[in-house]
Order: sequence, then C-alpha cells, then structure tokens
Amino acid sequence: MTLKFLLDTTIVSAPVAKAPNRRVVRKLDQQGVYCAIAAPVWHELVYGCSRLPAGKRRSVLEEYLHGVVRRSFSILPYDDVAAEWHGRERARLEEGGKAPPFVDGQIAAIAHSRSLTLVTANMEDFRQFDQLELADWTR
Repeated sequence: MTLKFLLDTTIVSAPVAKAPNRRVVRKLDQQGVYCAIAAPVWHELVYGCSRLPAGKRRSVLEEYLHGVVRRSFSILPYDDVAAEWHGRERARLEEGGKAPPFVDGQIAAIAHSRSLTLVTANMEDFRQFDQLELADWTR
C-alpha cells in the first residue's frame, strides 16, 4: 500500500472524542490503509493520555492508542530530510513575523518530505507552510 496521508493529532483523536466526528470515522474506515502518523503526533497522543488520572477514560484511551492506533498506522520519524525542510521553513516564517509551534513544523516537515497530504482539523495551524498539501476530514 502506498501512503497518501499523514494524520494530525486532531484526526487520530476524533474517533474517541466524547462526540466522535462521523465524517472522520468514515474517512478513516475508507482511507486508513493509506495513512500514517508522525512521531511527534504519537508523542502528543501518549503524553495527553499519560496526563489523565488513572481511571476508565484513561484505560479506554490507552487501549485505543496501543490496540488501534499503533497497530493501524506506521509512525514516521522526524529525519534529516524533514529537519532540513523544517529549518528553512521556520527561518522563512520567522522572517515574515510568524512563529508556528515547533511541533507543528515537525509534523508539516514529515508530511512534506514524504509527499503526503496532512490531514488536520486545524487548517489554520498549517496553512502558512509552503508546498504542504492539506485536507480537513471533519467537514
């Protein structure tokens, strides 16, 4: 299977939200085999879950992360190619008075360096990056 999409944290989290977004769930069912996540997204998911108090919600999320996400999607690293693009983009954006969060730059760089469409519910967080294909499956 050829990868086409890199999923942002907002998309990976959608199926286990208190009110799951049916559009996202449907797209994941249809396109899941063409999807991966970035190592920084995996970090955000594990970190967010680990911050929850012990209990039912945390147990459900841990099972989702390790039983579904980890088994369903490849986790792509932030490598030298991504880091180089990210460094150039970060300098360009800062020169223009913009300073996106470092982790957003990492995620964008992984998508760009692998020629993947970044799927996110936070389009505004990523629009400023050059030559980055974006999709919003929540609409």
